[in-house]
Amino acid sequence: MTYGVGSNGQEAYVEKNYRAWSGMTTAALAGLLVAAGLVQVAAAQNAPAEKKYKDGEFDIYSAAAKDVNGNNFAQALKDLDNWKQKFPETDFKTERQFLYIVAYSGAGQFDKAVDAAAPTIAAGVDTVFPDPKTGPGEAIRVLFAAVTSIVRIPNPSADQLAIGDKAAHQLLDYNRKPAGVSDADWSNARTQLQPPAKAALLYIAMLPGNQAMAKNPKDCPAAEVAYTKALGDYPDQTAIAYNLALALSCQKKNSEAVYEFQRSAVLDATLGGTQPDPGKIKTFADNAYIKVHGTDEGLGPLKDQVKLSPLWPAGFHIKTATEIAEENEKAFEQSNPELAMWMKIKAALSDSNGAQYFEEIKGADVPKLKGKLIDAKPACKSNTLLIAVPLPDAQGTPVAEIALKLDAPLTGKPALDTEVQWKGLPSAFTQSPFLLTMDTEKAAIEGLKVTPCATPARPAAKKK
Repeated sequence: MTYGVGSNGQEAYVEKNYRAWSGMTTAALAGLLVAAGLVQVAAAQNAPAEKKYKDGEFDIYSAAAKDVNGNNFAQALKDLDNWKQKFPETDFKTERQFLYIVAYSGAGQFDKAVDAAAPTIAAGVDTVFPDPKTGPGEAIRVLFAAVTSIVRIPNPSADQLAIGDKAAHQLLDYNRKPAGVSDADWSNARTQLQPPAKAALLYIAMLPGNQAMAKNPKDCPAAEVAYTKALGDYPDQTAIAYNLALALSCQKKNSEAVYEFQRSAVLDATLGGTQPDPGKIKTFADNAYIKVHGTDEGLGPLKDQVKLSPLWPAGFHIKTATEIAEENEKAFEQSNPELAMWMKIKAALSDSNGAQYFEEIKGADVPKLKGKLIDAKPACKSNTLLIAVPLPDAQGTPVAEIALKLDAPLTGKPALDTEVQWKGLPSAFTQSPFLLTMDTEKAAIEGLKVTPCATPARPAAKKK
């Protein structure tokens, strides 16, 4: 069973929100935290007394800061490279590194942005940017650049993932309010910084599974392990549950896959806002259940069950339509053994190879059968009994399917429309009209009722 509705939930989640976040990385973020000193990057005239500019350094620094503040990131990188070439040693290494991080992120060089942010994040952003007024804003821009860049690197290294994860956790929990910023403005800023931090953590958690599924051929077992771990970390993320279901289904672990499809549909059918029509996910999940089970019976309780745990319980299994049919057949055979036996024999005789099958059973002992006596030849002292074997709830007039050829005529007239049982040996067969003849000892027929034949009326004597 293979499923494939919609795009990869986690990738779509990142893609859907990236446009807004990348804008915040450049202009909107600066506007949001204007009071934190993010609009204008500290320039030469704001340098503390303990720092000194070398000859010509002021102009290069100012140009780079101006380009970053103006969102001219390509030019800013040229300025910064020029600055680094001419002044490899400077009192303003921290400021230059900060500009590099923002410029790389704004220019779409995401791997370089994460690499540039790594030393600052490892050292601690508040340690690197201690100023109570500008420090928080600078710290946030570094963390923000890292989390919005990590999700745009197709195959980040382990070191880059570690930095992205650390940046996302720090941004998620960051609460060092800049001096002079109101509580309301700070609360608003923190609220808007939560989604990209969460998205980065989700991306990092799902990446191993996504990479396994992207292989050719797909490494579904590895993806299952990765998504299971990710779901353990983020149990309410239905994008993970959906992708786990895909990894399970490609291994034909259909019961577990249906569980995760249903959990996705029941908890959040938008898969984190990536599916504009959640009804499609719900319909798909329901059809997945029906495809396995055969009907929607039991679907309601399953929808309730998936709410309780992100993963299926031990021993979880959805009976397949085949399993249900086999169970029903077994139960039918136990409650109606003679009828079940006859149905198998009749099906084989009715097949295109029916004549060959008859030759296999001709003269062989057949287990006891049961049917309804509907006719006898002749009517009295019969030597042939015609038997119908109607199915349960069958409608219409019963038709003879078996002819019992007796070893000796009956002593009287058999009662019709009675149920009889017998054992016999197949001796003849015609497929059209269908009739199986069996040689049977009359003494071996159970349930047979015989009454004396009526005495013919004697003709009246002629009068003399």
